[in-house]
Amino acid sequence: MRQGLSLRVSQHLALTPQLQQSIRLLQLSTLELGQEVDQMLDDNPFLERSAEEAERESFGLAQADVPVSPTDRETEFAIYSGANNADSTRAGAENDAEENGWQAEDGPSWDGDGSVSLTPDDSEWGGEAAARGNNLSAEDETDATELARSQESLQSHLHRQALALRLSPEDSAALRFLIESLNDDGYLEDDLDTLARGLAGDDADQHEQLVHHFTVALRLLQSLEPVGVGARGLAECLSLQLKALQQAPGSLADVTPQVVAVALRICAQPMELLARRDIKHLVPLCHASDTEVRLAMALIGRLEPKPGRRFVDVERNVVVPDVLVAKIGSGAAARFQVRLNPEVMPRLRVHDIYANALKGHKAGGNDAANYAALQQRLQEARWFIKNIQQRFDTILRVSSAIVERQKSFFIHGELAMRPLVLREIADELGLHESTISRVTTAKYMATPFGTFELKYFFGSGLGTESGGNASSTAVRALIKQFVAAESPKKPLSDNQIADMLKEQGIECARRTVAKYREGLRIAPASLRKAL
Repeated sequence: MRQGLSLRVSQHLALTPQLQQSIRLLQLSTLELGQEVDQMLDDNPFLERSAEEAERESFGLAQADVPVSPTDRETEFAIYSGANNADSTRAGAENDAEENGWQAEDGPSWDGDGSVSLTPDDSEWGGEAAARGNNLSAEDETDATELARSQESLQSHLHRQALALRLSPEDSAALRFLIESLNDDGYLEDDLDTLARGLAGDDADQHEQLVHHFTVALRLLQSLEPVGVGARGLAECLSLQLKALQQAPGSLADVTPQVVAVALRICAQPMELLARRDIKHLVPLCHASDTEVRLAMALIGRLEPKPGRRFVDVERNVVVPDVLVAKIGSGAAARFQVRLNPEVMPRLRVHDIYANALKGHKAGGNDAANYAALQQRLQEARWFIKNIQQRFDTILRVSSAIVERQKSFFIHGELAMRPLVLREIADELGLHESTISRVTTAKYMATPFGTFELKYFFGSGLGTESGGNASSTAVRALIKQFVAAESPKKPLSDNQIADMLKEQGIECARRTVAKYREGLRIAPASLRKAL
């Protein structure tokens, strides 16, 4: 093996800890940002919440409309281009650290100018506005999350009904076991033999006894409310509900016993025929007339295919908008005010007592290392406040540019949405396209037409006869409008919708119409047709 020494020159981008934190905070959602703030408050003793008004940074909202200089723009492009390849960036940063003698255990460097005195940017920033008032008194206020979690589960609902049944200990235990074996929709996915074999193992006698108790318990379970619970499939679930209608003939005034009987015969057939609304094959199989089959299918459509749906404890995520848009004036003079939502802006400041104590402390000897560590934590707190402020400033700038570009939407609605891509906003603000992508992800804007994610305002364009472009969002709105106005007996096909769009001057292929229709969760014409 031959040894040698060579010199190699290369260029690579290394992000400082401050820039890495700025990029990471920019792409966090409101919920994730709150968790990040809480974590930083726990970790850094120099950081605290405050209710006082903040003094703006020099790069804050007051400077939001100042044009970006070419030098700053080139720097920003380099930063965010490097951020898109984070793995290589980290490797480059580690190489720099090794070449400069920096040790990994020293942690990220937050060193600034070496000052530990209080500066104007140490004041708090942002706001924690109180929640909107409601009809509850201060003593009666309840957290919305707790209200959502207090919903009764399907199992609890069934167990409470089971307490009213006079059962033997064995049957009661079997019923409890079946209740706990239900899925969220109220179905019993495993058959009784499989459940018994899982408990009895190879003991044949015990297996037979368990199957007997489970059979009795299943009949009891299927007699409980909601009707249809404990079914082993969709057909059995619908049949249980139809049998309950037979036992209570007056529950649906517009349904005759003959229609219920035909509906039961339909449920005994393969479910594919019902899903396809194949009346031609169902008429001879059910020994009924065409009218009776149609009425029976309409009745089945009114049943609940998932009895446990209303008991599912769905996690309720309330979307809190990051930006608020309000209309000022009317007519041609109307303008839109864009502002940050104070409810999502954390109000932070540097703890002045600790900062002053550090300033007055004279480090020397063995205390020098501890003094340097505390000074680094103080600088870290300052950078965290600045980065949060810069995050909201960027969100506001991007939101204002979006509102200006999509002004027609805020006046006329989604039909007036124009095509918009990330590059247009990036060029207008002098930011990198990846920055716009981070800002518009998981950030929401409250508008007069509802709350939308910032990405909603971006969309590709479809060609028009006039040579312009129509936004894909506006095309989706047109499709929705066409379907809402169609005749239930003669729903529009994808080809017909494509022709109607062409009459509006929009070139849209049938496959594109089908894609947009599926995205809007609109069923095909065959399933939208009224029976």
